[in-house]
Amino acid sequence: MNLQLDANCYNAFIQEQSLGIHYNRGNDLLDYVRNPEVFDYADGYVRIPSAPGLGIDVNEDYVAERAAVGHRWRNPIWRHSDGSFAEW
Repeated sequence: MNLQLDANCYNAFIQEQSLGIHYNRGNDLLDYVRNPEVFDYADGYVRIPSAPGLGIDVNEDYVAERAAVGHRWRNPIWRHSDGSFAEW
C-alpha cells in the first residue's frame, strides 16, 4: 500500500517489506491476494501496481478464513547478554 505513496514522493528511498520473515508463520502476506505476481521483485526492485485502487485483488475468502482462526501474535522480546532490552 505504501508503494503508491512512495511513487509520488520524490524523496522516497527505501520501502521495507516482510515477505518470508520469521513471524509470518502459517501464512504470509501474499497469501491474502489473488494476484501475488504484482509483487515480483527483480534486482531489489518491485514495480508499482498499476491496476485500479491499490492494484491488488484481495482474496476475501482467505481473509475471512484466517480471521475465524484468529491469532495471538506478540512482539518478540529481545535482550542483550546483560539482560537489558534490545531493539523493538
